[in-house]
Amino acid sequence: MNWIEWKDQINEFEGRFKESTNSDGSITHTPVKGRVMQAGTLQNAANFNTMMDGIIDAHVAIGILTNAVHQNAWEIERGSIELKNTLTYPFNDSVKSVDLKMPKENGDYIVLCDIGKAVGNVGEVVVSDKLRNGFKVGYTGSAPSATINYTVIGGLMK
Repeated sequence: MNWIEWKDQINEFEGRFKESTNSDGSITHTPVKGRVMQAGTLQNAANFNTMMDGIIDAHVAIGILTNAVHQNAWEIERGSIELKNTLTYPFNDSVKSVDLKMPKENGDYIVLCDIGKAVGNVGEVVVSDKLRNGFKVGYTGSAPSATINYTVIGGLMK
């Protein structure tokens, strides 16, 4: 993209007019510019589109920088929890609360989970009841026990 230096047109006689009286008694002012001392930048689609490209590029750059700032502000907390299920399938009582080491500003955080080890079928890992100071995690399968590894991201933006 080429940078355009915008210039005003400068005429020999700025603000000078020729006054003439019309047949009905009214007066008409006609500009008398004289010779052009400096040609102004053309106001055309090519120049305006170049300007718009720059504005859009600036907005994209701001979006990228804002995203980087948000990601750098994300504190990540990792841990694991041992869950037990004492009921017979299809019932399950594996849900347990996880206390966060550092409370969040809000409940708008992400919890990523994976199964560390398990005895039996774990099914789906479910995260629920996200609060500023913790959340609940459980699984839906018939496994009598499972270790769930979790990673908490975000929750610090007000």
